[in-house]
Amino acid sequence: MYQVIARKYRPQIFAELIGQEHVKTTLENAISSGRIAHGYIFSGHRGTGKTTVARILARCLNCEKGPTATPCGVCSSCLEIAQGSSVDVIEIDAASNRGINEMRELRESVRFRPARDRYKVFIVDEAHQITSEAFNALLKTLEEPPEWVVFVLCTTEAHKIPSTISSRCQQFSFRTVDFPALVGRMEWIAQQEGIEADAETLSVLAQAGEGSVRDSLSALDQAIACCGTKLDAAQVRELLGVFGLESLEQVTTALQAAASDNAGRRMLEIVAELDANGRSLQHFARELSRFMRNLLVARIAGAGTRLIAASPAEQARLVDIASSFNEEDLTRFLKLCLDLFRDLQSSQQPRLHLEIGLLRLVHAGRLQPIEEALASLGSSGANPAKSPPAAPVSSAPHATASARASFQAPAPMKAAEAAASATAVPVAAPAALVIEGADLRARLHAAMVEAKQVHLADAIEHCEVTESASEVVFLTPKLYQMYLKGSEFENTVRRVTGRPVKVTVKVGETTAAPGLASTASTQPAAAPAVAPAVADAAAERALAHPEVKRFQELFPASQVRTVRNLRENES
Repeated sequence: MYQVIARKYRPQIFAELIGQEHVKTTLENAISSGRIAHGYIFSGHRGTGKTTVARILARCLNCEKGPTATPCGVCSSCLEIAQGSSVDVIEIDAASNRGINEMRELRESVRFRPARDRYKVFIVDEAHQITSEAFNALLKTLEEPPEWVVFVLCTTEAHKIPSTISSRCQQFSFRTVDFPALVGRMEWIAQQEGIEADAETLSVLAQAGEGSVRDSLSALDQAIACCGTKLDAAQVRELLGVFGLESLEQVTTALQAAASDNAGRRMLEIVAELDANGRSLQHFARELSRFMRNLLVARIAGAGTRLIAASPAEQARLVDIASSFNEEDLTRFLKLCLDLFRDLQSSQQPRLHLEIGLLRLVHAGRLQPIEEALASLGSSGANPAKSPPAAPVSSAPHATASARASFQAPAPMKAAEAAASATAVPVAAPAALVIEGADLRARLHAAMVEAKQVHLADAIEHCEVTESASEVVFLTPKLYQMYLKGSEFENTVRRVTGRPVKVTVKVGETTAAPGLASTASTQPAAAPAVAPAVADAAAERALAHPEVKRFQELFPASQVRTVRNLRENES
C-alpha cells in the first residue's frame, strides 16, 4: 500500500530533524545526563514536528541501548514505536478523548508498570481540547507520577493549556522551519523519489507550506500526482492556486503609472480577468498582501535576505520592482491590501470589494508627501506674481523687527471693546486686531455672558485676574470660589486666552470693582503694556509679512488677534 511522503520520510532520530535546534539540543543533553522530566509540553505551528519529536523521545528512552540520544532503530522497541504499535507508548487523540472519564482511565493506567520497556510514555495530541474538568482530574497524577511514566502534551494553542498544568511541565515552543531548510529537505526527498524539480518549483511548494514541513510535503505529493516525475512550476502554481510574480506584478505596473488615467482602467481589467478565469478573489487579495509585504522587506533589506520566503531569482525580481517605490508608498499599499483581504472574508460581493480596493491603491499612489506640499506652498508664496500687493509699512522701526502674530478664532467681545480695538486696526487690514494687554477679565466675562453662564459671569465680575505666559490666576471671594472650579471653566479660560495655560483659583479679598461695562474705558493710564504708536507699527509690519499674508490666503476666515514685538519683550 502506498505511503504518503510525509509519513514515509518522517524523522526517526534527532539527526534527521530539520529546524528546532533548541528543542533537539535540550532533549539530547537531558537524556545524556539522565535529567528526564516527567512532563513536557510541545507547542507550535502545525506540521513543525511536535508529535515526531515526542516519538523520537520515546524511542530514546525505551531503546534497548538506552536511554540514549541516538536510538538504534533495529530493536523491537524502536521498531514498534516507529510503527505505532508499542504497548508502552500510548498515543491519545485529545480531540476525541477529552472528557473526565477518559482521563480517569488514563490515571488508572499510570499505576501499572510498563509491560516490557523502561518507560511508559503517554503522548497526548491536541491537548488543548481537553476539558477543564479532565485537566483537574489529571492534575495530581501529572504533578507526581510514578518514576516510570513520562507525559508529552502536544498542542497548537498553548495558551489554552491551564497554568496549573503548564507549571508542572517543561515547555518547548516549536518554530516554523526556515525557507532554505525546507527547500533543501524537499530537494533531498525529490532525489530519493526520482523526481525532477527545479528551484522555482520547490520554492512554490515551500511557500505553500508556510513553514510547515508536513504541509509542504503534502503539496509535493499532490504535485507528483499531477505532473508525474517532472514538476513544472506553472502547473504547480495552477494546481495549488498560487499566483506567480507575473500576475501580481500587473498591479505594481499599474501603480507605477498611477498618475495616468489608464491606471484605474487597468486595475478593473485585472479583476475582470481573474473573475473570468474562475480564480479566487479572496486568495488573490491574500497573495497580493504577501507580495506587498515582500516588496517592502526587499526595499528595506535588499536581495539575499532570509526575511523573504522566495528563491534567489524571485528575490532579485522583488528588489527590482521595489526600487520603483519608496518605503512610505509600500507601507501604505500593504495596509490597504490587508484591509482589502479582511473585507473580502465576509463580503457578499467580492468582485466589487476587490475593484474598490485596487482603485484605492491607485489613489494612494497619487498622494503627495506633506513635505512636497509644504515646499510647493513656500515656492508659490515666494512668487511675486501670485502674491497680493503688500500693505503699507511704517518706516519708524525697521521692517525686519521680530514680531509674532497668533491666528485664533475671535473671542466674544463687548461692543465698546470691539469699537475700541477696531480703531487701532488699519482700514486695509482684512482681520480684526487686539493688542496684547487687553483686559482678560472683560473677555472672559463676555464669553460667559454669551454662553448664558450667568453664575460664572457674576463670579468673574467680582474677582481679580492675573495673566502670565503659562498661568492665569483668579483671586476671588470665598462666596464665588465654587463657581470657578471644574473642567468647563478651565476649558473656557484656555479658549479665550488661545493657549494651554494653568488655571489657579485663590481665595481672598479683592479690589476689583463690579461692573465690567465701564472697565474697558476706565483702565488706569499708568504704564500701558504697549504704546499705541508702537503697537500700530508692529501690527502693520506683521500684516505685511509674506508668511502672514500667505497664511491669510490659505485660511481666509482667520483673524489676527494679538501682535507682540519680541524684541521689546526680551528687553
